[in-house]
Amino acid sequence: EEQVRLLRGQPDQPQNPKVLRIAIIGAPNAGKSTLSNQLLGRKVFPVSQKVHTTRCKAQGVVTYEDTQLIILDTPGLTNPLKAKRHKLDEAMLTDPWESMKHADLVLVLVDVSDHWTRNSLRKEVLKVLSEFPQIPSVLVLNKVDLLKKKYILLELVTELTEGIVGGKNLEARSVFKHNSSSPAKAPPQTTEASPPGNRTSESGLVTEEAQGPKCYGPRDLKNMRGWPCFQEIFMLAALHGEEVDTLKQYLLMQAKPGPWEFHSGVLTSQSPQEICDNIIREKILEYLPLEVPYGVSQVTEMWEEGPSGELLIVQNLLVPRKSHMMMLIGRGGKVITRIAQEAGQDLMNVFLCDVRLKLKVEMKS
Repeated sequence: EEQVRLLRGQPDQPQNPKVLRIAIIGAPNAGKSTLSNQLLGRKVFPVSQKVHTTRCKAQGVVTYEDTQLIILDTPGLTNPLKAKRHKLDEAMLTDPWESMKHADLVLVLVDVSDHWTRNSLRKEVLKVLSEFPQIPSVLVLNKVDLLKKKYILLELVTELTEGIVGGKNLEARSVFKHNSSSPAKAPPQTTEASPPGNRTSESGLVTEEAQGPKCYGPRDLKNMRGWPCFQEIFMLAALHGEEVDTLKQYLLMQAKPGPWEFHSGVLTSQSPQEICDNIIREKILEYLPLEVPYGVSQVTEMWEEGPSGELLIVQNLLVPRKSHMMMLIGRGGKVITRIAQEAGQDLMNVFLCDVRLKLKVEMKS
């Protein structure tokens, strides 16, 4: 009820409010939801090792002094073939595009620990960027803590930016060259307008003036591995919160004067029931093999406040096959018990109250 009241009420904005709407896009499982949760300071979006944990666009809200950041956590960019394979809604294909229409800034997240995909941006990502060239974009290299050879980051930056950042040519000189075993240097806490000529970008890379085309058509994209229009580069480890605050400070500085959309007490646009569904599904994805979880449907049978103020939740998990049912329950009920315990603990951390969660498993009729 409190969440509904805050969402429906007028924002309690200050006299000179500032706002920035941020779309986070990238390949499935790049860490978009993990980064969103770290920026928010609390786990609101579901996270798992499996792709397509985020099923729809959801908004997170960071309010700091006179500034409001609205984070659009979107599903991983995919194509119709993969969407069909994972039984995904059509919204999974359209939501990232819809988010871009409302964004003031786009963060493109790349998982640098995945050596199969890290050397180029996905075609879906390049297509989105080329459709919205007027929206400033920032490259975020995630999971840098998993890289043993830090000099690889320089090669990745060169490939993922086509050698151009902020309209400047990248030079081979870099902060990583002197000590390849040192962790990736983080951007400074503040950004300044740079004079013409050489400058050091947010990631510590030396750049020089470059003149390049601003519009890229489908023919250009075929031959492109990176995007030459990124404003800045950040390197971080979202899971451990390393350098996330540096990115947050940068985002706060990019905010422009404008009215707030949410009350300062709002953390997410999701309803408590949506948060609950997402967290339970996250655990199902984590503990069931391969594509089994994508066929599970969730039906909430009870959502009540108990006599001591605790939240009582009973949810029915419907599965299409008996074999899936046996896997979800586990030997002696171990799997479903573990899912209920972990999801219940996460819900307590989100709602800041005691939660009694009961999960039942049934066959779809």
